[in-house]
Amino acid sequence: MSGKDEEFREYVVARGPALLRVAYQLTGQPADAEDLLQAALAKTYLAWDRINDRASLDGYVRRAMVNINISWWRRRKLEEYPSEELPESPIRDGPSPGEIHELLEEAINRLPVRQRTAIVLRYYEDMSEPEIAKALGISIGTVKSTVSRAMAKLRGDLVVVEPRQPEV
Repeated sequence: MSGKDEEFREYVVARGPALLRVAYQLTGQPADAEDLLQAALAKTYLAWDRINDRASLDGYVRRAMVNINISWWRRRKLEEYPSEELPESPIRDGPSPGEIHELLEEAINRLPVRQRTAIVLRYYEDMSEPEIAKALGISIGTVKSTVSRAMAKLRGDLVVVEPRQPEV
């Protein structure tokens, strides 16, 4: 490894986390921040020999990140075009996620009290079977069978019908 490579590597190791935080502030997304920092460091590496004042390296990298981010933003902006007509709304073949949540809550409310309690403790409170048994004062086997019967009722109550394909 050459002296330039080693010096650059040491800079990245020492200043990388701080520069990544700046990149995150610019992009707002962790993956985009990593990409932005990578691109800025690549530009910095190519200009490494021309940067005489090593104390100004952070400023150079930050300026590169700002410029690259602006370029990316402008490039993304060109992908959106105004239109006089709105696109057609997609036709829904089934319930929306919100409707599915409501249907599930209704189905849970129709369960007998013990089954509803076991389901809520198991899947909403994330309790283990021994914890549920202790909380309800029943055996672990009873918890298992109660949860199993409740899940079977829910599956039967919440059958999702696949949309039919038109016959050709």
